[in-house]
Amino acid sequence: MALLKDFFYQPDGERLKGISHKNVLIKQSIIAHMAVEGWCTLAELTKALHISVPTMTKLVGELVEEGVVVDNGKVETAGGRRPNIFGLANTAIYFAGVDIGRDYIYMIVTDLKNNIIHSSLVTPFTLTDDEACLADICRTINHFLDNCTVERNKILGLGACIAGRVNPATGHSYMFFTGSDRSLKESLEEATGVTVLVENDTRARCFAEYYSGDSVKEKNMLYLHLGKGVAIGIIADGKLYYGKSGFAGEFGHTPFFNNEIICSCGKKGCLETEVSGIAIENKMVERIAGGVNTILREKWASGEVIHIDDIISAAKNDDNLSIELIEEAGEKIGKSIAFLINIFNPELVIIGGNMAQAGDYLMLPLKSATNKYSMNLVYKDTCFRLSQMGGNAAALGSAMLIRNKVIGL
Repeated sequence: MALLKDFFYQPDGERLKGISHKNVLIKQSIIAHMAVEGWCTLAELTKALHISVPTMTKLVGELVEEGVVVDNGKVETAGGRRPNIFGLANTAIYFAGVDIGRDYIYMIVTDLKNNIIHSSLVTPFTLTDDEACLADICRTINHFLDNCTVERNKILGLGACIAGRVNPATGHSYMFFTGSDRSLKESLEEATGVTVLVENDTRARCFAEYYSGDSVKEKNMLYLHLGKGVAIGIIADGKLYYGKSGFAGEFGHTPFFNNEIICSCGKKGCLETEVSGIAIENKMVERIAGGVNTILREKWASGEVIHIDDIISAAKNDDNLSIELIEEAGEKIGKSIAFLINIFNPELVIIGGNMAQAGDYLMLPLKSATNKYSMNLVYKDTCFRLSQMGGNAAALGSAMLIRNKVIGL
């Protein structure tokens, strides 16, 4: 039996033609249909894909022999002949997802149904824009793929996400590894021997949020990631929105404030300069240096770095300064969200990232400000909730994206 990798990826000089090529395309359609709809009978497949019963019977039989599809036996019906029901085999095809964070690398392997089979968190790690860091990432991924309990020839694709501006169509990152003529996609493919899709980390999280929960029933969604920076993922009519060059979602660099704070993008007054995790950390240090009391004073006095997670933890322990800074950021974020929902009119806004851990300290002023500054009818149309995903969201979203690309969804 040919490797499944050969089934999905055929070199240009070896592409099938005629009936053989058509059958491969139909098989891919069968796999894609089952990935979305789950278990189904031959009759349901022939109706959905408009394929004759004999052809469908033959091709599904071949997929069963190839280990991609499972025959789950007869299904109960109201009467008449009981048909067999078929579904995807979890152990036939796998995908890898890698979240390249600023201080960690999170890697997972998923099966055809997006179940996480194996995961690994590598820390400490420092993301830098140089070839040595890229080589370290490649070694880390290869070590993971070699030791993830899944045969490498069954891993048909790897999705990798990273912060900053990314063009998924070309595989280029425009913030990291910019000194090489090769794209990040090309570098990772050469190192791992696996087909790679490179994505922005916020869009990967947005995709995971949308397809892993109840959000999939909504067709228009905004995911606002509040971490070190501020970015959004956009689901429009059930699909990720990219813009022309894949740069859509850089909401943190919108000029919201008339201040003299220089943003990481080099401009002044960006949203990130007031409400990002880094901005709140800087404000905390400034207030402590100015004599304001907080339970984090001892940490600051000892020379330790105060992280946004420390501020959130202090707020939950009734620290007034921490609560004040989070609520202040929540109000400003809410005003910016009002701008977004007036434009996009989404059904759902999900708040994720480190700051989402602040819960009501963030959400109450956020929703109040959004209500105040948005159109009333638009606000009533929009549901708000905190992210329900864990720290593996970006890696999972990356694996899901490469899975959908490979099987043709």
